Amino acid sequence: MADYYQLLEVPNNADQAAIKAAYRKLALKYHPDRNPGDKSAEERFKQINEAYAVLSDPDKRSRYDRYGNADPQVQFSGDIFDIFNAVFGGGFTTSRGRVQRGHPGEDLETDLTVTLEQARAGATVEVEIERLGLCQHCYGERAEPGTGRQTCPTCRGAGQVRMQTQSFFGTMVSQQLCPQCRGQGEIIASPCSRCDGQGRVRVRETVPVNLPKGIDGGYRLRVPQQGNVGLDGGRPGDLYVYITLAPHQHFTRDGDDLRYRLKLGFAQAALGSAFEVPTLDGSEVLTIPPGTQPGQEFRLRGKGMPRLQQTGYGDLIVTAEVVVPSKLSPQVRELLRDYAAEMGESLEEPESLLDKVKGLFRKRA
Repeated sequence: MADYYQLLEVPNNADQAAIKAAYRKLALKYHPDRNPGDKSAEERFKQINEAYAVLSDPDKRSRYDRYGNADPQVQFSGDIFDIFNAVFGGGFTTSRGRVQRGHPGEDLETDLTVTLEQARAGATVEVEIERLGLCQHCYGERAEPGTGRQTCPTCRGAGQVRMQTQSFFGTMVSQQLCPQCRGQGEIIASPCSRCDGQGRVRVRETVPVNLPKGIDGGYRLRVPQQGNVGLDGGRPGDLYVYITLAPHQHFTRDGDDLRYRLKLGFAQAALGSAFEVPTLDGSEVLTIPPGTQPGQEFRLRGKGMPRLQQTGYGDLIVTAEVVVPSKLSPQVRELLRDYAAEMGESLEEPESLLDKVKGLFRKRA
């Protein structure tokens, strides 16, 4: 079993104020909410709470100092979060009416642009945000280290004051929130020099965002407890991330399908050909049959996007785009004239067609 004093990083003769201050610092550092998925931090948090449960109790501490254990017959079985809430406060009102410390942090919003590849893979993308983080000088205590908080002299720690008023019915007595401590029961005589007694400072940090496979632009993701840190040990706020899909050099998205425009020449469309088509998994060979028409579509099954929160994938839809050349060599021009004659296509020159139209109007006149 680890030494309780070493766990809290205090000497054996530390007083209760030093023990409590050390516990507050370490409990905030290793709290599971601040270290999601970190088993070593979770275990350290349990050990810190066990140590504080013993050293903060004079009787248990005395037995521990003499025997090396608070009680040789009983193992620690308390709820570590009960201890944490008892020290930091849980944001509730006690039967005495005093407002406990501990206010949740504010939620934040940010925008994140992701690539088609990241959306398809369900990648983890980092986003940089500016938020209110825990002051590393006072560790959220708000008071300058070593000074602590003092009992409010106005309400003497009750958080409320009694008010008497005279009326037609006699003297009326009511309880109101203490105007000096605002219900906290404590005041800070020496505010922290780093955060001006706020317990939080503005920081710029990087937050990882886990993308669901197949996510599209327009969705909003919630990243728990990555907003502003809470006040006086309160729960951090959440971060809401609005997703935008970046344009892709090859594809456009159509729901779960992807679309790609394949440019092919007149001869390729008429005679058929094979093409190497890009996909998000690499190149695929697509055979275009003879007589392919402009705008005709071909599907590559399963080469689209994953269906969000479902099984399977969409398709890659390839649209044929027949490109007409803007410049022709004399040889090609002659070949096309032969083709037109063979197919019975009229190739009227602009001037001869204009003469025919003028002659038609002259006959009518």
